[in-house]
Amino acid sequence: MAKRYTPAMEKLDRKKVRNKSAMSTSPAKEAWIRLKRNRLAVAGMIILLLLILTAIFADFIAPYGIDEQNYSDVLQAPSLKHLFGTDNYGRDIFSRVVYGTRISLPIGFICVFLAYLFGGILGAIAAYYGGRADMVIMRILDIFQSIPPMLMAIAIAASLGTGVVNLVIAISVSTMPARARIVRAAILSVKNSDYIESARSVGASSRRQLLKYMLPNALGPILTNVTFSIATAILTVSSMSYLGLGIAAPTPEWGSMLSAGRSFIRTSPHILIFPGVAIMITVLALNLFGDGLRDALDPRLK
Repeated sequence: MAKRYTPAMEKLDRKKVRNKSAMSTSPAKEAWIRLKRNRLAVAGMIILLLLILTAIFADFIAPYGIDEQNYSDVLQAPSLKHLFGTDNYGRDIFSRVVYGTRISLPIGFICVFLAYLFGGILGAIAAYYGGRADMVIMRILDIFQSIPPMLMAIAIAASLGTGVVNLVIAISVSTMPARARIVRAAILSVKNSDYIESARSVGASSRRQLLKYMLPNALGPILTNVTFSIATAILTVSSMSYLGLGIAAPTPEWGSMLSAGRSFIRTSPHILIFPGVAIMITVLALNLFGDGLRDALDPRLK
């Protein structure tokens, strides 16, 4: 006689399926679920995505060219024709702010990527091998870190000259020691874990231990710091451009726009307000997203 499939048995089977699916949830999915519950982090992520899309589709969003001048509309206040007004050359400020996302955002990302690439390699080597290698690498980095990053960036940019490439080099080199320390601390936190000892016992090479086991499990604090580092890099780019050591006019970089309009702060403050607001919104979005990412990757820090 066939066994009867009762509703109670069906309910028990559904419960088993739910438990099995819950157990199969990866740490990345759990972090994503926690991140979605943080409204401020989601808001920061949405703003950041909108800024990236603005940079990609700037040609379609901006109603005027970056150097399109109209001397009959010089220093116009914000209006329907010019949403953010015009500058002292009759250029549309909204268009220049939109195109500025193509400069400030990529430079911030590239600076952080290069600083983590070279600094991360040094930090990972120092953490993994320890001993004399750790002492030599970290003492050399301590010498560079004793100089304030902004001061070092200014010195490098002043010696190399203005331009995008020189600005990226200056910011990357000046922030590399701090990034190396972050990677070193993250690697040290997982270096003596059981799974690392298991990989070492089966003969895994040093490269395999670092790339496959240590770095993936140490990505939490590194990714969290990346968002804050990008915000700091964007502020540094704007500050150096404001001082005349970064990207020079007429390139529509937010910091250089602030520098160009500072003499009109009393008569036409909109020239400075909108580039400044663009910097503020970008940094705020990155900080909100970074805070949420930190809480999502490690709930114990909340």
